[in-house]
Amino acid sequence: MYQKSLYVMSEGRPVPATIRSYTEQDFDELIAIQAECFPPPYPPELWWNREQLANHIRLFADGALCIEIDGKLAGSMTGLIVQYDPSAPDHSWEEMTDGGYIRNHNAAGDTLYVVDLCVRPQYRKLRLGQWLMFSMYEVVVHHRLARLLGGGRLSGYRQVAADMTPEQYLDAVVRGELNDPVISFMLRVGRTPIGVAHNYLDDEESCNCAALMEWQNPFLR
Repeated sequence: MYQKSLYVMSEGRPVPATIRSYTEQDFDELIAIQAECFPPPYPPELWWNREQLANHIRLFADGALCIEIDGKLAGSMTGLIVQYDPSAPDHSWEEMTDGGYIRNHNAAGDTLYVVDLCVRPQYRKLRLGQWLMFSMYEVVVHHRLARLLGGGRLSGYRQVAADMTPEQYLDAVVRGELNDPVISFMLRVGRTPIGVAHNYLDDEESCNCAALMEWQNPFLR
């Protein structure tokens, strides 16, 4: 079970925070966080359900993390271990995460795959997503995995889809010519793009495309 204490900065003031593995007692709050982060018209049936959350803590508790600020749950991040084949990179979120149920978790795999990262809107200025990501890197190192991998949706791609391919859009973001909130965040926290997954998830803003972004374990070559 993962747990650490730290301080995050809120308007220049240190605020105590705890990052830990979530438990069954957190389920209602985790679902409430999903509702705040994905309000209507986002379909409520796509929020976490209790069966999915139970699988997360049963199958891979080290990959089921939440962050508390002054004792209140403020966000969560979930991952599973898979065996990744770099020669066949194109995949969907659904197939890599078992639709969020992670029944395909493979403790003998080499890659921690990100299922979800979610932070309550009122806490987003505290960079909690960054701290959750750094904590998941620690999980990668602890389990001696080769990498952390996941898809970041190309959230601004639809606006320029008539003029460039998803690959060209991603290159423009990496060069600093365009800003994409999701991809730019991942770059800030150390993730590196390795390609584009088409039909990654049902999302109009990205035209269903996502950048595959990895972080390699520096202790394994």
